[in-house]
Amino acid sequence: MSEEKPYEKLKFYQDICEIRKIIHSITERFDKSNLRLISQMRDAARSAKQNIREGYSKGTLGEFIHSIRISKGSLEELSGDMEDCLEDKLITASEYKKFFELYQSASYMSTQYIKAMSQSSNKGKWKVMGKD
Repeated sequence: MSEEKPYEKLKFYQDICEIRKIIHSITERFDKSNLRLISQMRDAARSAKQNIREGYSKGTLGEFIHSIRISKGSLEELSGDMEDCLEDKLITASEYKKFFELYQSASYMSTQYIKAMSQSSNKGKWKVMGKD
């Protein structure tokens, strides 16, 4: 593994990483008739994580914030899928609760991060690792 990137210390990124693991685990037991749902849920969870990584690597705060917003959209899509899974009895109430707590945390913390970094006083403080 490589050296830890600054975004890996962000609580919302950590929550999203946990969500991705949970979604993978939950969807492993879904019936083969749900292959499209499995693919969509895994893709949304993966996108939520990977968009943050990609946005950070582009090197500007604006790109990073834009990528966080895209990540939030993937999480919202996944939240709708999880509601449907609960309604269709594909997951338990406790599985949904665990997911939803992480989802709420990631959503709230990413919104707060965007607000904080969008303030003009913070724009100059953001740096990509390895660049001055």
